[in-house]
Amino acid sequence: MLNFNITDSMTGVPLSVNFNSPEDYFIFIFQILFATTTVLIAGPVVITILATRALRLQNRFLFMLNTSICDTLVGFSVYYLGLLDVQEGYPSRNGTYNILPSLLGVNILTFLFAQFDRYFAVCHPFIYSRFITRQFVIGINIYCWLYNVAFLIARNLMPLSKAVQMYVLSIVIFQLIVLTKVAMTVKLYVIARFQLARDPPSADKDSKKESLRIIIFVVVSFLLLWYPSFINIIIRFMVGGGLTFRNEATNPFAIMARFNAVCTPSVYIWASPTLRQAMARTVWGRLCPRCKRRVLSWEGR
Repeated sequence: MLNFNITDSMTGVPLSVNFNSPEDYFIFIFQILFATTTVLIAGPVVITILATRALRLQNRFLFMLNTSICDTLVGFSVYYLGLLDVQEGYPSRNGTYNILPSLLGVNILTFLFAQFDRYFAVCHPFIYSRFITRQFVIGINIYCWLYNVAFLIARNLMPLSKAVQMYVLSIVIFQLIVLTKVAMTVKLYVIARFQLARDPPSADKDSKKESLRIIIFVVVSFLLLWYPSFINIIIRFMVGGGLTFRNEATNPFAIMARFNAVCTPSVYIWASPTLRQAMARTVWGRLCPRCKRRVLSWEGR
């Protein structure tokens, strides 16, 4: 193999691999495909919800929109984190001041509020219909961004020692949120299994079952994909052990975590016929009319 010392001419940041072995070529091609796939899956979800008024009027799709925007940004970020020699966190090398990893915080809070939204929609429908308005849900989604932006600014303005402590504190807070999410997931599963089974057939019942199914699948996949990375981070900062990698592109834990940006919108599309039909009309149908006819005919069976 030829020993290439390749540096990106625009940024001055070296590429993530040296192309000294077949594995380097595999990693580089994988990151390109990974980033492109994420954008092509999460991006159409964003476009579909924004372009479909019937979806924008439903609270559950506003939460989907918020997470899908994050997932689309994660997809674009892989073109930087995965193709160039970047190491986020502490210590950092060619990093983004933790801006790109902070997208995780937006998704975590959004998932948590989405779980509470579904809980009140199913268990307390009268309170939900009266107080949980569309404007309130939009405000909650905006809050998820503002909270993480404020947290990120505070961390970047602090001295390094204090910033590391705040980083560790955020990991602890994450564990508390995870415990809450697990408890809510169990609660929602019990609701879906028993309470909804007693309700008479209706469009509202189908909508609640669909949204509960999506929440459960998304949270389970989120935990499976993100937790290995956070366990490794905890071990590194608390014990001084753990695994270290050359950069973000060669870190399998980081790759697993970012894979959530593919998994979550895929679950949305798979579990929501309403979203799937709207996407066939507004996005893929315009690019491929034959695909539109196939999807709509299959949904009509």
